[in-house]
Amino acid sequence: MQNVTDRTRNPFGMRPDCESFVPGYGDANADFHVIGDYPGVHGGADTGVPFTGEPWSTAFLSALVEGGLIAGFDDPPTSDDDATAGPIAADRTFFSYLHMCVSDGRPDESSYDDMERFFDAEIRAIAAHVLLPVGARATDHVLRQYTSRAHKTEIDMDALHAEELLGSGWLVLPIKDPVEWTEGDGDRLAAALRELRSTDFRRESDLGRFIAGSDPYLVR
Repeated sequence: MQNVTDRTRNPFGMRPDCESFVPGYGDANADFHVIGDYPGVHGGADTGVPFTGEPWSTAFLSALVEGGLIAGFDDPPTSDDDATAGPIAADRTFFSYLHMCVSDGRPDESSYDDMERFFDAEIRAIAAHVLLPVGARATDHVLRQYTSRAHKTEIDMDALHAEELLGSGWLVLPIKDPVEWTEGDGDRLAAALRELRSTDFRRESDLGRFIAGSDPYLVR
């Protein structure tokens, strides 16, 4: 399925009930979905774009460039970006948060629960092949909600960083929180992404031969 939109910022028009929020950003037909926690820890509160505007943003986004997930970036943004352009050249990659609202301190659990409906709707609308949760909370949430590995995987981000985990329809590649990166973490991520992209990460089968017509019918 292809989403018919060329909007890169908030392509599905999400409108949570909060004064300020950082909506999803990138290619609505993405193969890769980078998932953060909330703007207070993963950026965007001032720029409006996930994972930008923080001291570690350049190192993080540079690793994604080296790994082939984005073509380039401009952080912080230097111009007023419209709905179809922006500071991250994110062809086939999408960025969003578990909790998109800008909050005063860490959101409480009831607030995370309330925002789950927006995140879940977006993750299923994007339907990327690879989920890349950033940090312990996003990784734990993705493994619990979208894989069968919740009780099999210890949330040790040093060990999980840039390691491929098979989910249920998704491939998951956790990313250590960029603020905690040490020497080599960026290179490790970039190398893992290059290796992943060289493989059949989509893991699709064409079942079109079993139905009428000549069009392919791809399933995971």
